[in-house]
Amino acid sequence: QVQLVESGGGLVQPGGSLRLSCAASGSISSFNRMGWLRQAPGKGREFVAAITTGGTTNYADSVKGRFTISRDNAKNTLYLQMNSLKLEDTAVYYCDAWGTQYYWGQGTQVTVSS
Repeated sequence: QVQLVESGGGLVQPGGSLRLSCAASGSISSFNRMGWLRQAPGKGREFVAAITTGGTTNYADSVKGRFTISRDNAKNTLYLQMNSLKLEDTAVYYCDAWGTQYYWGQGTQVTVSS
């Protein structure tokens, strides 16, 4: 059973940057796809970004050009670099992974506020 633990969230001003990390308790090389979701207050969970084993990435339109997803199989870690943050990016961010099973983490809070 692999556990995913997100970190790197916090309070940032509009226009600022944060880098989220998702550390896995085991190897991530077997995960065909890993990604990030987010849930804003009062809203449902929404797709943010995903990356395949081969490095193909996919982004929600709302974050294209501002967020970058990457994975380091050697460190068993998934990342989300978030630049030019906006108020509407405020949410709890979750990482997830697809392998023989589906896994997800507990989330990290990102608050964008002036």
